[in-house]
This record gives sequence, structure tokens and C-alpha cells, in this order.
Amino acid sequence: MILAFVLSSAYSSLEDITYNNIQADIKKNILSSLGFTPSNEDPWTTEKVEQIFNESIVSFVINKSGNVIPDKLPEDLDPKVDTDLYPLYKKIVDGQVDGFAIPISGKGLWGSMYGYFSIEPDGATAKGITFYKHIETPGLGAEVDKPWFQQNFVGKRFIDKEGNLIGIQTVKGKVDNSSDEAYHQVDGITGATMTSRGLNKFLLKDLKYYNSYFEQIRKSIKS
Repeated sequence: MILAFVLSSAYSSLEDITYNNIQADIKKNILSSLGFTPSNEDPWTTEKVEQIFNESIVSFVINKSGNVIPDKLPEDLDPKVDTDLYPLYKKIVDGQVDGFAIPISGKGLWGSMYGYFSIEPDGATAKGITFYKHIETPGLGAEVDKPWFQQNFVGKRFIDKEGNLIGIQTVKGKVDNSSDEAYHQVDGITGATMTSRGLNKFLLKDLKYYNSYFEQIRKSIKS
């Protein structure tokens, strides 16, 4: 009995540690997508990530109509039940909104990819993108992890001139900056066509879930 209790307690503690590490990594990716960066002088320990997140990020939940759900937080959501509710993270700097982050996920070449896509306060421009889990091929699709690829998204618009949601397209090769479509295109990854196609598809899919919320922001800026 004693051995069983000890083993059970050890397993429970291990589960807690694993869960906390996963949550810390997710928060780290949310922060990274929103422009926070660690430094050699001030590295991101688990405690530091928690501190920055609590001080700078407001977490909330919206429905498909873009309305905020009171007294509901992202950690309260059950993905099997709350299929029409979506977590959203807002970055606050000196009392002002400095961006939003949304979770993104979908199929790459070999399996599901998970990350965060951040949006400028205008509700139309990419602020950043990160990935925290995938099984894409090293040197090919796994390049989605690399700064050179993620930096491509910064400043790109996912709304066209008429106000329609069009997403951001990863193209084959380099973006033709003289093209009328360059404002919503990023350089592709050599040899990773299926990963790029998957990213294009699921990024647009996830942006659609949040479009009603950001549409309200875009309209308020115009008025």
C-alpha cells in the first residue's frame, strides 16, 4: 500500500511538472509572437515568463460573433465542448493595446502544427508568428521555427483593400515585391511545398474564427 501511494504521488507530481512546463512554453510562444524577447542579462526562466505574462497580457474568450464572454478564461475552455468559443490574448503597454495573439493549428506535411499568430492593434496587420509543436522535416518544413521565416510575416496584411479577409500566403520561392499581391505574401521554404500549403490553409481558417472581433476593431478605427 505504501509503495503504491508513493508511486501514485510521484506520478502525480510528474504530471504537474509536465503540465506546468507545457503551459510555460505556450506562454513563452505567446510572448514571442507579440514581440517580447529574452536577453543574456535577463533570460526567460519559467518564473520570468510567468511574471511578464501576468504583467503584460490580458487573457479572455470570445464567441463566433466577436463578443467577449464575461468570467471565462482560455484555461476554462474544453475543446470538445466549447467549439464556438475562442481564446484571445491582448498585449498591454503603458495602458494601451499593443497587439493581440491567437492560437493557430492545422496539418503540415507529416502532422499537426501548433503555434501563435499575433496581430497589430489595427486588427489587419501581422505582428508576429511562432510555432511550439510540429513534426515537420528538419531543414525543410521545420524551417517554420527559424527567425528568417517568422520575420517574413511581420507587417504583412491579411485584409485586402476592400476589407475582406484573405489571409497571408506563403509563396513558392521569393515574393515579387513589385506585385500587387506582395502585401499579403511571404517567402516560401525551399522543398516544403506541402508545409507551406498547410500553413496557408489553417492560418486563414483560424483567422476566420476571430474575424468578427477584429472587424469591429477595424470599423472603430475607420469611424
